[in-house]
Amino acid sequence: MATNKDFIVAIELGSSKVTGIAGRKNLDGSISVLAIIREESSSFIRNGIVYKMDKTAQCVSSIVARLQTQLRTRINRVYVGVGGQSIHSERNVIVRDLPVVDMITQEMVDEIQEINRQMNYPGQFILDSVTQEYKVDTLQQIDPVGIQCRHLESHFLNILCREQFYNNLNECFNSAGIQIAELFLSPIALADSVLSDAEKRSGCVLVDLGADTTTVAIYHKNILRHLVVIPLGGMNITRDIASQHIEEHVAEDMKKKYGTAYSEFIDTNDAVQYNCGDEKTISNILFNEIVESRVREIVENVQNQIPKQYRDNLLGGLILTGGGSNMNDIEKAFAAYTGIQKIRIAKFVQQSVTSHLDDLSVHNSMLNTALAILAKGDMVCSGDVYNPNEELFNQEGESAVEMNNGSGSLFEVGGQTPRRSGSGFGVVVSAAEKEDIERKRAEAEEAERIAAEEAAAEAARLAQEEEEKRQAEQEAQEQADRLNNPKVSTFQKIKNWLNNLATEE
Repeated sequence: MATNKDFIVAIELGSSKVTGIAGRKNLDGSISVLAIIREESSSFIRNGIVYKMDKTAQCVSSIVARLQTQLRTRINRVYVGVGGQSIHSERNVIVRDLPVVDMITQEMVDEIQEINRQMNYPGQFILDSVTQEYKVDTLQQIDPVGIQCRHLESHFLNILCREQFYNNLNECFNSAGIQIAELFLSPIALADSVLSDAEKRSGCVLVDLGADTTTVAIYHKNILRHLVVIPLGGMNITRDIASQHIEEHVAEDMKKKYGTAYSEFIDTNDAVQYNCGDEKTISNILFNEIVESRVREIVENVQNQIPKQYRDNLLGGLILTGGGSNMNDIEKAFAAYTGIQKIRIAKFVQQSVTSHLDDLSVHNSMLNTALAILAKGDMVCSGDVYNPNEELFNQEGESAVEMNNGSGSLFEVGGQTPRRSGSGFGVVVSAAEKEDIERKRAEAEEAERIAAEEAAAEAARLAQEEEEKRQAEQEAQEQADRLNNPKVSTFQKIKNWLNNLATEE
């Protein structure tokens, strides 16, 4: 049974900060946040991608150690969110034509999904796959099992990342000695925590405005339809301001204090100056132009990522979140440049969260992703009482208690929780599953190679037989032609008469 020391730990690897959060799920479905630790990450994580593995490993080790000290409890494992510029989605269609009209079985669907999982994208890896729909003959279906047909098209949205990034991420936690309970796709986890069912069903665009990246996730009919990470964020605005010979930390403060995403009427009075330190000033006209130009670029990039077939079917509108959503008049900028008038800023997750921490008393979207990853976890991450003088992690591991996810059920699970199925859940393939997929793909490629060689050998054998048959037929034809020749025929008769005469004598 869960106790006060049974909690979940989530790690969010952000471009500006790495956040560690520990919390407990209650039987009523609420979340009690026990501790939050944040550390700067801009020197080793860029655009959401780990590029300095040693510093990243040190950072997550430090965060876990600080959480253990605060909670006085050992942490055996953590949940990790996966995001960043490396993430994007690709559509894939697998067609199956049946020899006769037959009923689609679950085994057929599972086989097609497995074939999709083994798709080879050079240099990239399938983190997760979301089933879009099935085309059964001429009809579209969400679940084709039990329907008779001859033609089946399976449509998938594969979520990819660069394989090197995936390997680096796992290696960071391995070198830090931290066990990963499960990897979650941060954009999907965030969507599940800040979007309503009505928004997902009617169609919406979730825009997460981060420090180095802007993540766009499009939902329609409760299904994720498109996911992309744009390499532009709030830090681009800060750097643009800093290009005016202003210290970057001063530029960041000025952006937060004076920055406006969209102003219909700009004051053209050059007398209005903003102080930027060391007796330097910048006119409000130039400052506004810098900020609004970059904001417009970000918004137009978001607009360009909305597929045409969904642009007129987004009744749920735009939902903005992330640190960049705190900029003044950000809704006006999106409304003006996208033409979408229904805009909501998700300042906080939809789950009921209780805590005594000051960080959670301010709803400014900054902790939404970390809370979303925490909300998706269902395995207890805590262990024994923590003694700072002992080794940081329990290497032997323990059986865990699967915590309540709103249903009120608590039951023990040995080791890691089984991978959950279902489209759009956002559970990233584990390293072991990745190896299994690669093994199956290699086996399939080897089987295809052997089959191709056997087919080539059989084709060569048939070609040889056909050539020998052709040559035999040609020789027979030539023999027949010689016999039918009048000169040859007379000569042959004389030869036969002489042979017969010699035989009689």
